[in-house]
Amino acid sequence: MQQAEMVQRENWRSRLGFIMAAAGSAIGLGNIWRFPYLTGMNGGGAFIVIYLMCVIFVGLSIMIAEFAVGRKTGLAAVGAYKAHNRSWSFAGALGVLSGFFIMGFYPVVGGWSLAYMIKSVTGLLSVPEAIPDYFGAFITAPTEPLIWMLLYLAINVLIVARGVAEGIETAGKILMPTLFALLIFIIFRSVSLPGAGAGLRYLFVPDWSQVTGQTVLAALGQAFFSLSLGMGCMITYGSYLSKKENIPSNALTVVTMDTTAAIMAGLAMFPALFSFGMEPAQGPGLVFVVIPSLFAQMGSMGVLLSVIFFGALTIAALTSSISLLEVVVAYLMDEHKVERRKATFAASTVMAIMCILSSLSMGVLSGVQIFGVGFFDFFDILTDKIFLAIGGMLLAIFVGWFMDKEELRTELTNDGTVTFSFFELWYNLIKYVIPVAIAVVAAMGIAAIEQTSLMIFGLLVIVVLAIFSKKL
Repeated sequence: MQQAEMVQRENWRSRLGFIMAAAGSAIGLGNIWRFPYLTGMNGGGAFIVIYLMCVIFVGLSIMIAEFAVGRKTGLAAVGAYKAHNRSWSFAGALGVLSGFFIMGFYPVVGGWSLAYMIKSVTGLLSVPEAIPDYFGAFITAPTEPLIWMLLYLAINVLIVARGVAEGIETAGKILMPTLFALLIFIIFRSVSLPGAGAGLRYLFVPDWSQVTGQTVLAALGQAFFSLSLGMGCMITYGSYLSKKENIPSNALTVVTMDTTAAIMAGLAMFPALFSFGMEPAQGPGLVFVVIPSLFAQMGSMGVLLSVIFFGALTIAALTSSISLLEVVVAYLMDEHKVERRKATFAASTVMAIMCILSSLSMGVLSGVQIFGVGFFDFFDILTDKIFLAIGGMLLAIFVGWFMDKEELRTELTNDGTVTFSFFELWYNLIKYVIPVAIAVVAAMGIAAIEQTSLMIFGLLVIVVLAIFSKKL
């Protein structure tokens, strides 16, 4: 019976479909929202150079490892670890839990971007000076953000419920080219503005005097989180991958697309920011406050650009949240034999409740706290600062120290039929360098958490998962 289930397991129809879906998983709010504001806060060009080095030596290596672990077993996160070593099931469970908790707040932000795409043509830009106050009033409202969040989540459900080939792969083939086309349109307009050259110099001429230890940590953290690593997404997507596919080549393509999207987001924003004399180091408010204010100064063209920009942001968010939902759905299908549609609706129902709490924590439930923070910040901090970094570190340790080196070589060379010239370099990075690098990021991130009780709770969750891993 189990062998029959393995034979019937869904697969990608084509290499292109897999690439678009995996790139879509990696390209999300981290590229269009987080990367530009981190670049602005860390000095521009120097940050980008360090970020690219982190992507090449850390991000790419971990992605290759996740694809290999998933494809070798043909199972999602928990099952993939369990197939090698049952005691390591907790690492896969941590990935599933991370995806589940991220979907407790991610659709809220996705709903904001969807709302701003529509609001761009219904008066959002008409009073530029009121945009900062408008955003605050919008996210704290008790009803409207919930409607947009539920609409955004419903799109995710419709895609994932259709399956790997019909749903996720088809969506990726449509959404990813659309995203890049929209970004290119905005870039052409941005770089053509008077004074845009200053923004280009800020992005591509490094000022090494701005670099500190925090700059390096921010770059490594962004490279890691931007690629959807440590949360089971790439293990799950890898489990649907044909044995004929070249894993290192595919991983390089996905990483290249993800990095390109981030650089394009910077090109879309910074030349225009400098052209209108706006401060680049605006922090997280860059997308929902500064960018609409920027478009408001462009007249009728600004309205069109705003619609296109928030459409691109919505697409980027959607392609990532689809993969997060799929991580949980695949777990329910693999480990509990739940049919796909039932698994999708069950998981999304719980996620909707979590998202409602997250959204309301901005307003009417702002006084309700868990470990000193609201629901939105609880899900965000728990995953971003604790679960994801530790999940990535565990993956590197598991692959480097608990999997057979020659089995990995066989998997990554398709039993010797394809060439992976950098295998020895990759293996040594995974085994010795990357666990230490991620440990530093994880330690610094956890140490920065002001809510000590939340930090302790997160670490206790991981310990409990490890203790009960044999029951998973």
